[in-house]
Amino acid sequence: MLQTTTTGKPRLLIMDEDRIILQSLSQFLAREGYSTQITDDPDDALARLEGSPFELLLADINMPGVKAGDFLRTVRRRFPQVVVIVITGYGSIEGAVEAIKLGAFDYLTKPIIDDEIRVVVEKAARQQALLFENQTLRHQLDLHFGLENIVGHHPSMLKVFDLVEAVADSRTTVLMTGESGTGKSLLARAIHHRSSRRDRPFVEVSCGALPETLLESELFGHVKGAFTGAVADKPGRFMTVDGGTIFLDEINSASPTMQVKLLRVLQERCFEPVGSSQTKTVDVRVILATNTDLARLVAEQKFRQDLYYRINVVNIRLPSLAQRVSDIPLLAANFLRRFNREIGKEVLGFSAAAMAAMQRYHWPGNVRELENAVERAVVLCRRPQIELEDLPETIAAAGQPDPSSGGADGNGEADRPLPLAQALEGPERRIIERALKRNGWNRQATARELNINRTTLYKKMRRYRLDVGESN
Repeated sequence: MLQTTTTGKPRLLIMDEDRIILQSLSQFLAREGYSTQITDDPDDALARLEGSPFELLLADINMPGVKAGDFLRTVRRRFPQVVVIVITGYGSIEGAVEAIKLGAFDYLTKPIIDDEIRVVVEKAARQQALLFENQTLRHQLDLHFGLENIVGHHPSMLKVFDLVEAVADSRTTVLMTGESGTGKSLLARAIHHRSSRRDRPFVEVSCGALPETLLESELFGHVKGAFTGAVADKPGRFMTVDGGTIFLDEINSASPTMQVKLLRVLQERCFEPVGSSQTKTVDVRVILATNTDLARLVAEQKFRQDLYYRINVVNIRLPSLAQRVSDIPLLAANFLRRFNREIGKEVLGFSAAAMAAMQRYHWPGNVRELENAVERAVVLCRRPQIELEDLPETIAAAGQPDPSSGGADGNGEADRPLPLAQALEGPERRIIERALKRNGWNRQATARELNINRTTLYKKMRRYRLDVGESN
């Protein structure tokens, strides 16, 4: 946290072997409104930086027993928030350049002129304020995009979290699969912010949102005159994100030509901008996502097999919301807290009927649809808690008695208590039926998606009379 004096200026530590210079600088800067401390011992200086909230260090690094380079490296490593101004009586161009390379903000030679030190310290104070602001913004990004922000206690989500922890701090290519709205973009950002690349750029590109010609230019850039309208050179996303992470969503929509270029950049980390023969080399972590079965596209010769095996190094499959119904109360409560804060309301929670409807609904839009539903409910709610009528009609309808799930009989009788196993039959039947349809009624693929064996799936299909819907 940034600590300042009552004048709003940061705290400053001065280190010099000359006690007269120490007293002189301390008194002058104190008159300028800075809170200062002095020391003539480098070890004591490091100890004070450790124990006190200093933001600026004004130091003579050419003292007996001090290795200038080692001292600056130590300060930079242990106290990255401290801005260092080097002062010395043995100034040289080479020394100034070396000090700046090692992290010093500026370099002054003795004798020090009042106006000169005043200007330099003021600039250093502004630099420290920027460092503090960047640190604050980074903390906010961590809160918004960190893995802790992804809610889920279902076993399938715990498996996802374990995979993220395992692969985050590596260069390994990650392929995320799952239905639209399951949170692939949020998870990609979480992987980036959990890696050593977190201070470098993160860029998201939706491959399905751009035509092939524009997508190639967007990713790899172009040179002036490469095509009509290319009036200047443009660096692509791979160049601008060098050292960081690029997230390619809807990779299944990439054209055959684009697939070839992506395969090369993944294997060799190099490419040529559109209209150029000059090869560019980059260091970029690539995360990809698709809501389509790429293995099926490979079998249909609509997606390159070599690219598929190159990107399918680590596959993180995000379950649909219908597959983790137990997470709905947690997700809904999380969204409620957020929208209460953003909208300025104090809705306390959800009625039993509203929560039951949300847990019965099939959520074709997954977590994104739930987020939008909660936002709408918070905006419309006029009571202490969200009621059934505050939800969208399609979701509220799921709260009505359902004969197939045993909530009421077909004659309009009132809800009656049911054993848990019987009450879960309706949701289980709907989950299995949707999975079968997604996989073209292929039992093996469906069993793999639901993480059950084929025998169990077949028995449940017979039980719920879903085997009559199979296509042979």
